[in-house]
Amino acid sequence: MGFDEFGLISFVPFTKVSDFVDYLRDGKLKGTHCKKCGAVYFPPRPECVKCWAPESEVEWMDFSGKGTLLTYTTIHAAPTGFENKVPYTIGVVDLAEGGRLLAMIENTPDNEDDIELNAEVEVEPKMVDDNRLIYVVKLI
Repeated sequence: MGFDEFGLISFVPFTKVSDFVDYLRDGKLKGTHCKKCGAVYFPPRPECVKCWAPESEVEWMDFSGKGTLLTYTTIHAAPTGFENKVPYTIGVVDLAEGGRLLAMIENTPDNEDDIELNAEVEVEPKMVDDNRLIYVVKLI
């Protein structure tokens, strides 16, 4: 039994923002914003969920990558695909323009207690050794 048992499967919402991956690959952090109500989305959304504006009212926008570290944790038992990276630290970042993301903290201090909550950070897309795109956070 596969997903085809559920009937027609539409991936339209994902394909409407598929340029997102191309932007990341080019080192650009982009999200979307609604021209009608001004709502900002990161990760990007194809339509506005605040005012229900259609795709034609939503456009791409640049994000600076600047943000604030809300929380973090260090992973010691990694999920499949990250076993060779342990231990590593991930953080939740509120982006300056709006939106939130989860990313690996690249320049983690030797003592985890030296990481300050609400610290200013910079986020950038990065290609890792196995050709996967991730976000990395740099503590400022």
